[in-house]
Amino acid sequence: MSMDNKRIGIVGARGHTGAELIRLIAAHPLLELAFVSSRELDGQRLDAHVTEYQGELRYSAPAHEELPTLGADVVVLALPNGKAAPCVEAFDQAGVDPLIVDLSADYRFDERWYYGLPELTRDKWRGQRRISNPGCYATAMQLSIAPLQDLLAAPPVCFGVSGYSGAGTTPSDKNDPDKLRDNLMPYSLTGHMHEKEASRHLGVPVEFMPHVAPHYRGLTVTTNLYLARKMSREEIMTRFRGAYDGEPLVRVVDEAPWVSRIAHRHHVEVGGFAVSVDGKRVVVVATLDNLLKGAATQAMQNINRAIGVAEITAIPLS
Repeated sequence: MSMDNKRIGIVGARGHTGAELIRLIAAHPLLELAFVSSRELDGQRLDAHVTEYQGELRYSAPAHEELPTLGADVVVLALPNGKAAPCVEAFDQAGVDPLIVDLSADYRFDERWYYGLPELTRDKWRGQRRISNPGCYATAMQLSIAPLQDLLAAPPVCFGVSGYSGAGTTPSDKNDPDKLRDNLMPYSLTGHMHEKEASRHLGVPVEFMPHVAPHYRGLTVTTNLYLARKMSREEIMTRFRGAYDGEPLVRVVDEAPWVSRIAHRHHVEVGGFAVSVDGKRVVVVATLDNLLKGAATQAMQNINRAIGVAEITAIPLS
């Protein structure tokens, strides 16, 4: 192993995002899995669950206080909301300081953690070893709003629809294919965690109404923006292109993007740009794969930057 290689551990790897992260790590030239924890899969071979991984590693179920002894340079916490703190405390108490990337909402409001939405917060990273990965919906909302943020006349209103993989692996109505069939399930119609998250990090109040649909992966956010002055569609598109030109994982498209075209892809598509007759209202549509750019891919962008390699290392761009 060269001096540049980094050992990475995943806590809570049974979930959908953990599997996607393992696929990205398997293709990474400098990352090597140190441990992959899952109580449910403890002892089972990793390659039996994620075929892209080739090696002898098995899932394990270390106690929190064991985590700092496992020799990982990078630790990804892929746990449900509310579960990250004991893991972080174990590293702090042991005096071990790996790069920690938390995929839950637990540290997205904590000033001590870097909030890693690279396309919008890249210049705010100051070498922090604690990175909070954004929410999937919150990523799509912020990327839809940021280029016009200085021209808003009212809070943006976002209508979101996600595939049911976004509801995680713990059984509920929101990931029950029978209940979702021929259905659209509204939930958390005010005060959703990602509404608070997008509002905080943009610095403008955002209104968000999420829904779950019968498809498995990918989400759509349709955002209504009221503008303080009249704008043409060309002006608006120029703003978006200017904001994201050179961003390999954000594509500004002319038509409103379709969620069926974003599954298994690592970028965000932002398009539509339907402008009202008076030029003071625009509707923007964004799609992303909630497990990839909404979670695992974005975590990999953050890890790559933190270990000093190109941000899109091992991220497929097709």
